[in-house]
Amino acid sequence: MTIRIPPTGPDLDLDQAVWRAWQSIDPPETFRVEIVEGCIEMWRVGCPFTHALTANRLCHRLASHLRDGPYAPRMAMHVVGGYEAWAPDVFVAPDDLTGHAARGGLGIDASTVPLIAEVVAPDPRGITRDRVRKRRAYARAGIPVYVLIDDYDGHGTVSVLTGPVPGEARYASEVRMPYGTEVIVPEGPAKGFVIGEAITGALRTTP
Repeated sequence: MTIRIPPTGPDLDLDQAVWRAWQSIDPPETFRVEIVEGCIEMWRVGCPFTHALTANRLCHRLASHLRDGPYAPRMAMHVVGGYEAWAPDVFVAPDDLTGHAARGGLGIDASTVPLIAEVVAPDPRGITRDRVRKRRAYARAGIPVYVLIDDYDGHGTVSVLTGPVPGEARYASEVRMPYGTEVIVPEGPAKGFVIGEAITGALRTTP
């Protein structure tokens, strides 16, 4: 579900109005609410089962890769950039979050997040959100690495995007490979982390 909020007066701009509206929403337990490119979006968590399974596999293996270091993987928390609030499937942030809370303690400041990963949602709006709108939003926020695991791209693909260009809302570099191929995170705290069949499953025989 997407909610668009009109301006509410000369002293409150659109971004602030959307932010206030987002704060007032009390979603059902199985839903998350985000602000993506000025729109409030609500979506169901962990649906379908394979989506949640992939995200949990990714988080578990990231935890092993980052073990004993200053960073850790996170789930079920908001990342806040400006007046946008995202609920990524998995992201990497400092293990000690002291001093890293964003506005009002409603999430983690995007400037401290070196990697965000999304497992593409199955519905058409979810697919567009993860492939297009969040890609732009994360680049605009300067997130260094965006990982996209996409069950709905042919037989399944993994994309690793790096080199954000905030002023153009794009990433300068992209590696996109089919399931069954190992894709390696090239930089940041998760440098060398391998995304392969153990996370995505094998290359599917049918799209």
